[in-house]
Amino acid sequence: KLGARKMVGIGFAALIAAMQIYAHANNVFVFYIGGSLLGLGLAFCTTTMIGSIIRRWVKENTGTILGFVLAANGLGGALAAQIVTPIIYEEGNPFGYRNAYNLVTLILVATGILAVVFLRNQPKNDTSTAAPTPHKKKPRGGGWIGISYEDARKKPYFYAALVGIFLTGMVLQGVNGASAAHMKDVGLDAGYVATVLSIHSIALMVFKFSTGVMYDKWGLRVTMIVCDIAALVVMVFLALVSNSPAGMVYAMIYGIFSSLALPLETIMLSLIATDLFGNKSFDKILGIIAALNTLGYAVGAPLMNFCYDAFGTYVPFIWVCVGIMVVVTLMYQFVISAAAKERKAILAEQ
Repeated sequence: KLGARKMVGIGFAALIAAMQIYAHANNVFVFYIGGSLLGLGLAFCTTTMIGSIIRRWVKENTGTILGFVLAANGLGGALAAQIVTPIIYEEGNPFGYRNAYNLVTLILVATGILAVVFLRNQPKNDTSTAAPTPHKKKPRGGGWIGISYEDARKKPYFYAALVGIFLTGMVLQGVNGASAAHMKDVGLDAGYVATVLSIHSIALMVFKFSTGVMYDKWGLRVTMIVCDIAALVVMVFLALVSNSPAGMVYAMIYGIFSSLALPLETIMLSLIATDLFGNKSFDKILGIIAALNTLGYAVGAPLMNFCYDAFGTYVPFIWVCVGIMVVVTLMYQFVISAAAKERKAILAEQ
């Protein structure tokens, strides 16, 4: 309805307003307003919108390009943390965080102006929803016209995919959000935990890109299996972490290879939408997918903390999450098969 350019402009305006509210708020309810604007800005400017824009402009190697862009986002976040942390903890300034928010505001203003000036809603003569020309290679994602949202709603695999996306968001956010607290809770040194998390950030940047390359080379099924199995393995290792040499190794394995599971929350959302349902209603379906994934975040973190309050440890819920991911991994295989059958019929008809 609005187009990418207007939405990105609104998103940057919301982010700038959120940063200024955070910089000057003295009341928790004002922070709530800032949080709402932050959520709006992130929704309009980050993963979902990036997926929509790239789907329109990139016709080949979509996964690789999407992975590269989102990996760059991770690099920017890592660099920003190094820049703003000294500002926040400036000696003799108890309100250093305000200066940090002001700096971020300036960066957002400059970036927002560039984005709005140069961004176009779609290429000239866009044919993304037209019947594709024949390809020697099997088309991936943007290579097929897809089905309408109205038709998707009639497909059982559509709802199975949404359930899988919600559960994946719940599990990964719940486990990853509590990982640092869990490692400290079992007695690992805070410095070692910080090292694990730093390596995790670097690995996440690498695996976002490699996930996109993997999708372009081997398709959705293989990529989903790799990411899902990575999620299962790292959760098992996290549950086994302890204050011992073996436990420290388990923690490092978790830190590195959890980064191969986390693309399920970012780059894979766009690739799932385009591969299973195609171009015809891509934006609408991607919006629903992203919303359910984020709803999973909102559910997973409280459940993990309720488990800690009840048992004094996160481990029982981590094992529950392992069981959930086993079910999700198997369910996705049926979803991908059903979608592939539908896609084959549509392409054959064309």
